[in-house]
Amino acid sequence: MRVIVPHPGHFSALKEIIGYKEAKGLKEVEEVYMAGSPEVMGSGRATLYAALIEEIKEQTAYAHQHHVKMNVVMNASCMGGYHLTFEGYKMFEWYFEELNKAGVDGVTVAEPYLIELSRDFPMETVVSCVAHVDSPQRAEFFEDLGADAITVDTNINRNFEVLEAIMRAVNCDIRVIVNEGCLYKCPFRYSHFNLFSHITTPRSSFMGAQNQPLNTFGDYYFDKCISIRVRDPSQIIRSPWIRPEDMKEYEEIGIENFKIAGRANAVNWILNCMNAYSLGSFKGNLLELLDCPSELRYTFHVDNELLEGCIKQWKGCKKICDECRYCDELTSKVLKVIKK
Repeated sequence: MRVIVPHPGHFSALKEIIGYKEAKGLKEVEEVYMAGSPEVMGSGRATLYAALIEEIKEQTAYAHQHHVKMNVVMNASCMGGYHLTFEGYKMFEWYFEELNKAGVDGVTVAEPYLIELSRDFPMETVVSCVAHVDSPQRAEFFEDLGADAITVDTNINRNFEVLEAIMRAVNCDIRVIVNEGCLYKCPFRYSHFNLFSHITTPRSSFMGAQNQPLNTFGDYYFDKCISIRVRDPSQIIRSPWIRPEDMKEYEEIGIENFKIAGRANAVNWILNCMNAYSLGSFKGNLLELLDCPSELRYTFHVDNELLEGCIKQWKGCKKICDECRYCDELTSKVLKVIKK
């Protein structure tokens, strides 16, 4: 089992993560990932701190000293077509070369063109969940482009039939995100990734502006996401997260790479998740481990121990919620409102 840990981006955070790993003897933690340089491109998630090339080089060297791999995330879902211009091609070619010289072990991308471009460099190419790989056919497509590893769409986390089909279809490594708390089949998912991609990408790169910030009136998708679950808490249980105790079910079908989401969270939160998923055990409110949106842990309490055995139901579920109602009934048993 390999645990892949989010890194907020600043050097002090990396030192805390590696220090905690070594102090706790968490040998399962073999890789950290961080956002790429902000002057090149953004990403599909909120970014707390984006390191420049020299910082990436220094942090990668430090990680290697402690036998930890470094992955740089470049998974914007939209670049406005800039990557398909001559200037864009030269910039990304230059950036991959700089990351390679910095000693980076891998890059995580969502854009098919960048997967092909990265093949000219020895770094591992990892397909982001933002690419929505949810079938063996789509997995084969990305492997043929040059992917060394694929992070599957979280919507299939509990669909073991599809997961096993993907495992049979490709030879590259398969990764699952264990603690994403997004709505199952979220209607905002594509739009939300696009919003973050534009917010975190320098507008001068492809919009003709001179580094003008994108001033939105708010995050509509996040607000709707929260309100839906407050009104219908069963949506929390339907979300495709994976309990630390249930990772063994995935190992049984050959999945060995488990990625923790949440690089925009505080370091202490990351350490708590890292410990739980490395040990495969957690007692308390499961929402304390879930990213996107982690704010729900202040409103609801989901007793993780009461969820023991539920994976058996979810593994065989047909995902027709209005007929099944299993998660609705389970919600009344395991979820409590936190009284303030």
